[in-house]
Amino acid sequence: MKKIAIVTDSSATLPEALVQELGIYVVPNFLNFEGQTFRDGIDIAPGEVYRWLRSGKDIPTTAAPSMGDFLRVYAAAGREASGVVSIHMSPDLSANYNTATMTGRLIDGMPVRVVDCHTAAMGQGFVVLEAARAAASGASLEEVVARALQVAAKVDVVFIIGTLEYLHRGGRIGGAAMLLGKMLQIKPVLYLADGVVDVFARSRSKARATRILLQRVADRAGGRPIHAAIFHADALEEAEALQQKVAEQFDCVELYMTEFTPVIGAHTGPGVVGVAFYADCKGGV
Repeated sequence: MKKIAIVTDSSATLPEALVQELGIYVVPNFLNFEGQTFRDGIDIAPGEVYRWLRSGKDIPTTAAPSMGDFLRVYAAAGREASGVVSIHMSPDLSANYNTATMTGRLIDGMPVRVVDCHTAAMGQGFVVLEAARAAASGASLEEVVARALQVAAKVDVVFIIGTLEYLHRGGRIGGAAMLLGKMLQIKPVLYLADGVVDVFARSRSKARATRILLQRVADRAGGRPIHAAIFHADALEEAEALQQKVAEQFDCVELYMTEFTPVIGAHTGPGVVGVAFYADCKGGV
């Protein structure tokens, strides 16, 4: 019996080893710079984007995959699957959800369910992983969707950012806009909620901001085991230090390190470090 195929886009920042292990289909986003178009994470490395941003050159622009891009991936998935669950950021953050929905309606003979995960980066990645693991266990289309939505409802993304400039330019700043004129004095701890970046706390030092971030993880975990991923944008040393703290302070079912893809890095700029996580419920997901 054919299993359910899981599709996502490169915004999920999934470790490549997990993509290969679970057979996840990833549609790349696109980055445009100086007349060239690059496939996210395929044709360009994140470091190149940060060099462009720091150089003061034109800011790279980003673009979502086309319906044709999704159609090719759905067709490939359909050769090996009885149905597709396609997981993407909310329409407030990206056009991917709407494009995937429109494309899914064009597929004959195979159901395509598109899931709004209400988050991004490895928050999205964890929703995808849960769906892929459910599919690998032989779950039905509706069971896979239900498992994905369970994780989407509780996954949290919280981070410290170097500058709000790039989020502001991209229109994704939400309640954090109030901090724009004060960035030299504070290190904000931000979180992602329903497609908008908002303020969790303000701090005058990176060390205190990190303590606040870890306290949020502790409060949300409530002593339960967690699934966690540290992510960063050109801040590897800080991310490694945060990963060590998370490993020491929490019972991690899984703990990954991921770097923002070029497209996400173009939206946030360099200097981001944070954690995506969710806690296990008693007796399971």
